[in-house]
Amino acid sequence: MIRLLHRIEENIIALLLVSMAMLVVLEVVLRFGFGTGFLWSQELTLHLSAWFVLFGISYGLRVGAHIGVDAVVKLLPPTTRRIVSALAVVLSLVYCGLFLYGSWIYLAKMKKIGIELEDMPIPAWEAHSILVIGLLLFSFRLLEMLWGIYKGTSEGFRHSDEAEESMHLAEELAKEQGAQK
Repeated sequence: MIRLLHRIEENIIALLLVSMAMLVVLEVVLRFGFGTGFLWSQELTLHLSAWFVLFGISYGLRVGAHIGVDAVVKLLPPTTRRIVSALAVVLSLVYCGLFLYGSWIYLAKMKKIGIELEDMPIPAWEAHSILVIGLLLFSFRLLEMLWGIYKGTSEGFRHSDEAEESMHLAEELAKEQGAQK
């Protein structure tokens, strides 16, 4: 079931990215090539990018693509590191909960009022529903992480370590240059 969720999430992200790119290219060609365009393309691109970002935060957490400041945490003993990480996850869940609550109220008001988007006949609450969807997905990822910390299969957040990646790339480049000489 979780693998299915992963695949759906990845496919939606890919579809959103391709849709945004195609829409922007089409709009540029129409605007600069033919002096015309679609009135709704900018608003649709904006909403597609919002959906992309909010799906992306969940995906980024899953694959460890977020950048983190963990220099102090890495110095801690493993048990303390797990406790600090669990606390960080719980605080992140509280943060998501607050935003979910606010998003739910916002969407309920938008539905009650019946406002549509400016350039497209789509109810605003439907277009903005990614707030709840994205935060629920992010909360699910945080709960997965908390479970991993509890079970001992994870020590916490996996971050992208840019310094380590840069050093690795520099070493590979040096090896290639040494092999060419």
